[in-house]
Amino acid sequence: MLSIGLTGGIASGKSLLSARFRELGAVVIDADQLARDVVAPGTPGLAAVAAEFGPAVLAGNGSLDRPALGAVVFADPDKLKALNAIVHPLVRAAAAALKQGAGPGAVVVQDIPLLVETGQEASFHLVVVVDAPAAVRRERMVSRRGMSVADADARMAAQLGDEQRRAAADVVLSNTGMPEEVLAQVDVLWHQRLVPFARNLAAGVPAPTAGPPVIVEPDSAWPAQAARLAGRIRHAVGSSALGVDHIGSTSVPGLAAKDVLDLQLRVHSLAAADAVADELAGAGFPRRAGEWWDTGHDFGGGHTGERWAKRLHNAADPGRPVNLHVRVDGSPGAVLALAFRDWLRADTHVRLRYESFKRGLAAEHSADATTAAYADAKEPWFPAALPELAAWMSATGWAAPGRQ
Repeated sequence: MLSIGLTGGIASGKSLLSARFRELGAVVIDADQLARDVVAPGTPGLAAVAAEFGPAVLAGNGSLDRPALGAVVFADPDKLKALNAIVHPLVRAAAAALKQGAGPGAVVVQDIPLLVETGQEASFHLVVVVDAPAAVRRERMVSRRGMSVADADARMAAQLGDEQRRAAADVVLSNTGMPEEVLAQVDVLWHQRLVPFARNLAAGVPAPTAGPPVIVEPDSAWPAQAARLAGRIRHAVGSSALGVDHIGSTSVPGLAAKDVLDLQLRVHSLAAADAVADELAGAGFPRRAGEWWDTGHDFGGGHTGERWAKRLHNAADPGRPVNLHVRVDGSPGAVLALAFRDWLRADTHVRLRYESFKRGLAAEHSADATTAAYADAKEPWFPAALPELAAWMSATGWAAPGRQ
């Protein structure tokens, strides 16, 4: 199944989006509703809350007095933390039980107000943030929910700031205008990205790619996107990951590149790479069929002409192309990917030379149906350049990073 985490600041419009996702066919799990369910009368959750905060947070009929509890916890960060420590594990367990009932091709949307605050980003294939300025959300709470300005500000202060939520987002949907405007964004996201993503996941295949190589200007968002995906990979494979690296042209600030992220997962052995293939596929990175290797080049170790075996995975997400190279830690291919990246980061002249070469090749292959010929045509550049890399490695004392 495709697992989507939906979040946003209080009064940003999560409920509106959840309703639309449900209409479109998603299985929607509402964390707020689960939070009510796990502290309903007679539950262990309610007993734990009463034990922590005393009988003053209970109504006369024995149910939870939410206004009384809110007045306590939103005025004291430590008490709010204590409440979350009780409720959040119960909510996660209840959500997991609901997800188990969804089919393999389903899109499951979990509406979680504190998704980022509780560090759950890596648990989802995508995080969708609905965004609205604080002033807009304050007005909504006062006019629609009858809160005082002080209460509204206290609720917002108990959550992360807007910038922190946006930094965790794969998709940001703006909800500052009429409801129809943000709902139109949801519809586009659903049909163009989520449905194909879910279909690819169920089939265990990467998102299809086509078209000639297109070099675009550097995007400052690439490193953050790579970091989010690396977190999901680590979450999926656990201790099998000896390192997850952002490599390739998108990892070099200021370097124009194809808008495709290259990531490297370093593992103990190719057997270990095969052992985590299913976990990677479940996390959104199915294995590419066939045998894959890097062409050996000499960068100080005499590897010219060798075949450096690896495994190749690609993203099932049509909205974020990814090449995931799974290589043995310390192998020539893994070391070269890191050294070449760091060399380009450090040497402006080499970076510009490499960019000029790539732009020329992209122009030559602008009518191609795929990028395969472009990739092959890049290979001759390396034998001429890598002696310079070897000299740089020696002069700087460069060493491959250890486990991350």
